[in-house]
Amino acid sequence: MDWECCWDRDTVVMGECPNITEGDEDLLASKARRILEKCCECERFRRDLGRFNESGHPLAPIFAVLHNDYRRQKSQIQSLVSFLDSKTLETRFLHELGSVLQSSVDLDEVLSVALTAITAGKGFGMNRAFLLLADQERHLLRGHLAIGPRSIEEAGQTWQEIVSNDMDLQTMARSFQQYKLRSERDKFQDILDKLVVPLDDLNHIIVRVFEDKYPLLVHDAFNNPAVDPAFARLMGVDTFLVLPLISRHRRIGAIIADNFITHRPITDDDLRSIETFAFPVAFAIERASLYDRLQEQVDKLQLANQKLQEQQELLVRMEKMALVGRITSSVAHSIRNPLTVIGGFARSILKTTAPTDAKRGFIESIVTETQQLEGVLDEVLTYSDSLYPTRDMWDVNQLVETAQREIQDRLIRQDFTVHSHPGQNLPPVWVDYKQTAYCIRTIILEDMDGLEHGNISISVAQHGSEIDIRIEDKDRKLSEDELEAMLTPFAETCQMGSGLSLALCRSMLDKQNIPFLVVAPPEGGVVYTIKLPTRKEELL
Repeated sequence: MDWECCWDRDTVVMGECPNITEGDEDLLASKARRILEKCCECERFRRDLGRFNESGHPLAPIFAVLHNDYRRQKSQIQSLVSFLDSKTLETRFLHELGSVLQSSVDLDEVLSVALTAITAGKGFGMNRAFLLLADQERHLLRGHLAIGPRSIEEAGQTWQEIVSNDMDLQTMARSFQQYKLRSERDKFQDILDKLVVPLDDLNHIIVRVFEDKYPLLVHDAFNNPAVDPAFARLMGVDTFLVLPLISRHRRIGAIIADNFITHRPITDDDLRSIETFAFPVAFAIERASLYDRLQEQVDKLQLANQKLQEQQELLVRMEKMALVGRITSSVAHSIRNPLTVIGGFARSILKTTAPTDAKRGFIESIVTETQQLEGVLDEVLTYSDSLYPTRDMWDVNQLVETAQREIQDRLIRQDFTVHSHPGQNLPPVWVDYKQTAYCIRTIILEDMDGLEHGNISISVAQHGSEIDIRIEDKDRKLSEDELEAMLTPFAETCQMGSGLSLALCRSMLDKQNIPFLVVAPPEGGVVYTIKLPTRKEELL
């Protein structure tokens, strides 16, 4: 009998067997391998086997049974190999996923890995995934994050990027977290805002999944009586998967996955595969959330500890200042009594001393020096009082007007003109009225010291949350050294003498956290600026 197939030949040449192509040259000289790998599936061999059966040979039925059984077993082996390959990839994927989830305590990283695993082709291969997290305080589920395309064009571009980059799961998740997490959340924000499910709504499909504690594959969502029609319209797909995230009987959240773009059917195998994914994700999310809350508490404790240290330092400073204040006040009062007696007697003697008397000049010197000492004592006592500022809300225009009125006689005697520019519609300021008024008076008097006449401008204006009191004298000229001396306690200047002067003002305002700026522009003049707050400071 002439056979069509080459199974009966020990060797063949290229071209004699249509099933042997380039790369199969080693089969040309191997009859056994050629029969098993090529001939058993060859159409010519099946025709030869058919003619052999028709020949009536007693072995013909046995050959037919063996051939059919061989083909069946070969098909089963191929299916098993394919199944083992898929399971190997799935096991490798789950191992990689578990390694990331077990090692990370960053919530965004965990969520990025979880959603990337669901939508990546190397993972579960879904088109979209929505994550809802449980808000235990409000007892509801709220849409938190989503991933996936919203159109076919976007899907094609995304899949092309994945194929061209060929990244593993961890790299894809890290890239998603770094570059796309915010944009994906913004892209699906309209859906996420509406994904709010009360946990006590037992009729909602997601809450029922929590009760059953198993993933659920929802079919025919638009006509399914178990699915809220509004929820089905919001998702926009007929079939989707709901995965509950439960850790130690705590409802952590839920994941909704679908094939919005490809409409590929979601099978029971997909359901079983993704079921193994639920617990590690829920546990990782719970752990990352607890870590975030723990870190938040640590930050609060560190802040509280910092404030406590600041309070302790403040108490130490206050104790030191209180001691200085008591000593200063005691010394000042001890000096004031005899000084008052000296000044009083000197002024009485001066009134009864004739202008031509040779002693009158000595008596006038005593009166002048006594007045200067009394001024220094006033500053010292004021410094003692400044250690404990008492703050309240005050009208800044009234504050400036009062301070100016109290030194009106001195202004007239020295022929000084003050141009006032009050602010309009200003909010009250949070200051110690007595100390701030003293500072305004002192600034004006210090500027007038040593001059016979002049012009001073006082303006009040709001800048943001502060109100500036600006005192300007364009006629006075000060060098940098003189400006520095003005702000140094007991420093001497040729024009202003010595004393606490503006240094005391700066100290008073510093204790109220009020900036005090003194500037001498190169073109001349001097500008004093007090920046008063309009809001109460937070208590330590």
